[in-house]
This record gives sequence, structure tokens and C-alpha cells, in this order.
Amino acid sequence: MDIEYKQFPTKQELYGYINEMLTRITQETCDSCAALANASALFKMEIPHTNWAGFYILKGGELVLGPFQGKPAVVRIAIGSGVCGTAVAQNKAQIVEDVHKCCNHIACDLASSSEIVVPIYADGAIWGVIDIDSPAPANFDEADLAGLQSAAKTIGDFLKNAK
Repeated sequence: MDIEYKQFPTKQELYGYINEMLTRITQETCDSCAALANASALFKMEIPHTNWAGFYILKGGELVLGPFQGKPAVVRIAIGSGVCGTAVAQNKAQIVEDVHKCCNHIACDLASSSEIVVPIYADGAIWGVIDIDSPAPANFDEADLAGLQSAAKTIGDFLKNAK
């Protein structure tokens, strides 16, 4: 796949491009690992000021590390623990402007200052989450949330038929 990386004047245009690329990625393969690996690379390369981007997958009542880009990460997260586990427990996306003030933050990269976590739904249930960290404080806002929710829908739709 030929992906052209470039700057965008607005976050809406950025996420429009990301979702276009996600659609292409998910049309290329029915293998979930391959698609999620490319999706995490796309997020890390395109979303400004990102030092970690990836997925945690709900398995056996806990979140298990999936494909990602960044420093090695915590392999298992209990539901309700950390920002990812909280997103699943509350069935709600999380935007954390300052992870150092978040009492249950789980650090994969000590350089991270802000984080956004968006649930992915497949067949009507939470399948896992998109997790993106930034070394910049308050790096994520409602435009990122809307864009990543659209990305999560694209991924969730793909997962219905993936291997």
C-alpha cells in the first residue's frame, strides 16, 4: 500500500485522511493482526506529538496488549485499572490532559503527558480500545475524540469479518 504522509490544516482533515487510509488498510487483508499493526503505525506517524499508539484487546475479562508503535508496554490491564481499563469499565472514551495527575494512570512511556483512549465495538460489544499517548500536555481534544471514534468504527466494522 502506498501511503503519502503529509500535514493537514485541520484535525477534521487529518482524521478524514486517517479514516480513508484505515479503509484501505482493512480492504487489503482479513488478518486482524496485520491491519491493527498498520493502523497503529498510521496513528503514530500521522497524529501530531504521539509517542505511543496501539491497541488493547479484551480477552478473558482483561485487556491484553495488541499491535502498537512505541516503547514496550504493560501486557495486561485489569478492567477499571488505568485509563484503558477505565474506558472499558465506564464504556466511555477517556481524554486525560495530564496523566501525572491521574491517580490510576499506567505508564508505558514515562515521557507521556496526555492520553486518549477510545473503545472499539464489534458486534455490539466492546472488543478493545485504541490507546494513544503524547509527550505534550493536553494534546488531545474533542476533534481527536471524534476522529478516533470514527476510526474505531471503521476498525470495529472490519473486525466482524477478520481472522
